Amino acid sequence: MRTPSIHKVIGLIPAALIGAWLAIPATVSANVITDWDAKAIDAVAPLASAPASPYTPYAAYRMMGIVHAAMFDTVNSIERRYQPYLVQLPADSTTSKEAAAAAAAAAVLATIDAKTAAQMKRELVSYLASMPDGMAKSEGIKLGETVAAKIWEARANDGAEGPDDYRPRTTPGVYVPTPIMRGPMWPKVKPFAMVSPSQFRPGPPVALDSVEWAKDFNEIKDYGAQKSAKRTAEQTETARFWLVAGPVAYHPFLRQLAIAKEMDVVDSARFMALGGIALNDALVAVLDAKYHYNFWRPVTAIRNADIDGNPATDIDSTWQPIAETPMHPEYPCAHCILSGSVAGVVKATLGTGDIPEIAMTSPTASGVTHRWDNVMAFAGEVANARIWSGFHYRSSTRVGTSMGLQIGEYVVMHVMQPVMTSSR
Repeated sequence: MRTPSIHKVIGLIPAALIGAWLAIPATVSANVITDWDAKAIDAVAPLASAPASPYTPYAAYRMMGIVHAAMFDTVNSIERRYQPYLVQLPADSTTSKEAAAAAAAAAVLATIDAKTAAQMKRELVSYLASMPDGMAKSEGIKLGETVAAKIWEARANDGAEGPDDYRPRTTPGVYVPTPIMRGPMWPKVKPFAMVSPSQFRPGPPVALDSVEWAKDFNEIKDYGAQKSAKRTAEQTETARFWLVAGPVAYHPFLRQLAIAKEMDVVDSARFMALGGIALNDALVAVLDAKYHYNFWRPVTAIRNADIDGNPATDIDSTWQPIAETPMHPEYPCAHCILSGSVAGVVKATLGTGDIPEIAMTSPTASGVTHRWDNVMAFAGEVANARIWSGFHYRSSTRVGTSMGLQIGEYVVMHVMQPVMTSSR
């Protein structure tokens, strides 16, 4: 999907266009960063759910990462508490951080397509309408759009729109399934913070003739089957809860935590940007490993257990998982690395895994609310869910979670570091 430049789709909004707005009462401690995170998730939803595309839902995560990097560098240009992610522009301390961050987010999201560009212009006008006109506001809008353009330019040729060059393994004349693979170009995408896509590449999956393989195989065969006799109702609910894909799975967790911790605008911007960057780098890392090892999914392994060379595994030619298996190789677990990266960011930023209780719902489990007061419990639930859904082996979930924790910590330690001053 080729997208136009920011300045072609959203320009500086004149003060005369800022109309009246009936403000919705804000959630306690919510701010411009968390407000526009929610707006961004709505805006990228079509990217996350577009059918038959090798770019989804990863394009949505990428867009969220760019949005949050732009909002952070914008507000941090006004109040310079941290090293910039990429851009630091001159800005008067009286410049409105609210106008600047909102304009930055809207400008990035406007690049999705013409319809979204028009929607973002309306959203920005509406959001800033209660703010009095003046230099603080107009300079904030200008700053946000300028920073957003620079961040967008830096990511414009990052490889996310590279070719789908995945080559299915077959023999001459033999049919193989033909659906479009997910993210085959992502192993070549430029990371946001990592040195290279393979920086955190793990060792290979467990050997097929090992005791561990048989244990993993038989666990998922029993508990991940569509009509499992061993999986409990609660486990089934959890499996379906985490069938959710795209930023809506993890950004609300980070957003609620920023609100619960009563972070100010700059700290919220940094925290959400760290999360967005870690999630993106986790995707690059996990897809690098997946396509490098090209390891078979449970639905393939269980239907071909007679060729794995392990006497402790038995074939079931009709076995199916709880839902449609995602179209990329199995190892390691992607949801696990994503939840692990969130946990890594939280632990490295807050200094603890204990958090105020976070409650979330899921579009794939209607009427269900899950709650956590520890990020490792959160990541552990995700890992179990991918086993109970029939998508990932136990060893793969452990490796994925561990990779995510490392990447989350790495991001926190290597970008947007506090500015050291003599007073500190």
